[in-house]
Amino acid sequence: MNVRRLAARVAARASKLYTRIRRIERRELVAFGRWVENTNNLLHLTVLLVIPLLISGVTFVSNAVNTLSFLLFPPLASGTYTLFSDPEGRYASPMKFVVTLTVGALCGLVALGFTGWVYGPTATTTVHPSAAALAIFLTGGATWLLDVESPSAFSTALLTLVTGNVDPEEYVVSIFFASLVVAAAFFVWREQFYERRAEYLYGTVRGDDHVLVPMRGETATQTAFFAARLAAAHEAGKVVLLDVLSPDEADTEGGTTATTTDTGGVSGSATSAVVGNDADADRVGKRNGESEQRNETVDSTGSPAADAAVERLESCAHKLRTRLGVPVEIAVARGDPPTATVEAAANTNSDLIVTPYEEDRGYLSQYVRRLFGGSYDTVAFRSTGEAVCWRRVLVLVSRPGDTAHAMIDFATRLAGQTGNVSVTTCISSEVERRPAESKLANLVETADGNIETRVARADVTAFIASNAPTYDLVVLGSSGERSAASRFISPPTFERIKEIDCDVAVFDRGH
Repeated sequence: MNVRRLAARVAARASKLYTRIRRIERRELVAFGRWVENTNNLLHLTVLLVIPLLISGVTFVSNAVNTLSFLLFPPLASGTYTLFSDPEGRYASPMKFVVTLTVGALCGLVALGFTGWVYGPTATTTVHPSAAALAIFLTGGATWLLDVESPSAFSTALLTLVTGNVDPEEYVVSIFFASLVVAAAFFVWREQFYERRAEYLYGTVRGDDHVLVPMRGETATQTAFFAARLAAAHEAGKVVLLDVLSPDEADTEGGTTATTTDTGGVSGSATSAVVGNDADADRVGKRNGESEQRNETVDSTGSPAADAAVERLESCAHKLRTRLGVPVEIAVARGDPPTATVEAAANTNSDLIVTPYEEDRGYLSQYVRRLFGGSYDTVAFRSTGEAVCWRRVLVLVSRPGDTAHAMIDFATRLAGQTGNVSVTTCISSEVERRPAESKLANLVETADGNIETRVARADVTAFIASNAPTYDLVVLGSSGERSAASRFISPPTFERIKEIDCDVAVFDRGH
């Protein structure tokens, strides 16, 4: 009996340990996925993994063919690094890569033959100075005329002069075929992965289709339209309008809200809900007094507060369906508002929460703070008027990464094909300009739409204050990746821009 108990305890502990390890693995995988969303990190990782594999493949062939010289590898490795480290740069052309290395080798071969004809044969370990000078001269002229200038061409030109026991002609041929292999691998990698990395790496491009909107405060309707615009950009987009009642309100007169069976209700310790969903054919409101078809039902014993919430939500849902044609569900929950909101997001299969921006004594409200830093991507939307369409969007980026890509994705969804998105970063000195420009170029090259990049030498708060009136919306991050001490010393930007004539969307990446 004791042996059985001991075995059961060991099995239970092993199960707990396995679960903990799996949890750590998932957390590390998520962290790695967000790390690799930074284009610079992705390129460094590619250089570390791909170039060794390519060079090892060429080395394998070289060992099998004794006539190939080890002098093939230095220019091939440096040229390969140039390709993969800057796939959108000046030298990132597979054709130019092959032509550059081959032309350099040919120029070296011509220089070797000419000096041999003029001065006669020399020792295999000796290079005539005039041969080196002529090789560099011919390479510079040829690459200039062909517009394929590259440092690797000069290395192949000089190495052709010292091929040792390998015939220079064979060296030129080996350079051509080896560079052809590398160029083909680079072309496939860039076209099939790098140019499409948004599909594979950036979570918001693939997700954030189902949007939950807590209908709180006076700007709830504008927030719902904002969320609906985001959802409507994807074919699978859907909006869930949520109202959270206190337990006292929900239980008035002993009634409870009913849950429909065709769409599934929100359930759980903190919530009971009414959920509705229109069929695709009923997304747009009927004209000439024809009533709109509804799938949800409400129990006649429901509390007055719940009935009023359902009526208010359905009124807003009708506006969204009519104007934007996006599927809309409604949910009424009860309990602690942040807990009920998160549970509603889980039970309605939502992957993004868009809530009205709330302040408490000049600071972000406790409700929004609890949603920020949670498990769901969250946007706090601060509306300054009655706008329900945002075509000119300013995105403030401080550093590359998953948050920046998400904000740009949201901005392009809102602007559409006819709008404009300006992705901007602020610097403090001119030394930072070129790295900042490169950072923005990497961020926007995978996004669609009319996008411009701006590098402003200005304080970010002053820049927003002076430029916000020319935009419909400003999108910025929540600074959630900063430490508490950093946020204490320098409050987040969204808390420092109180009075601007523009809507503001603050994005927080979920964990």
